[in-house]
Amino acid sequence: MMVTYYVALPFVDSEEGPQPGSAVECPTATDARMRAEAMSRKDGNVGAVAFSRAGDPSIGEFADAQVLGRYGLTPDDFAAI
Repeated sequence: MMVTYYVALPFVDSEEGPQPGSAVECPTATDARMRAEAMSRKDGNVGAVAFSRAGDPSIGEFADAQVLGRYGLTPDDFAAI
């Protein structure tokens, strides 16, 4: 059974550059974008990314994450949207 997860992931600053904080699962793509945008403005965070990931959890196969939005400072891995 295919499912899609929507996630907002904040980033905090470090000497090595932006590092991920605690991800939050969201019910929809719009919610993930709104949550990530809000996370990017929260004290202590330097940015955030909203993304989705589709797959079949029963067999553990998932497609690559699809970036839905970038806010503030994020790692270069998330540069292409």
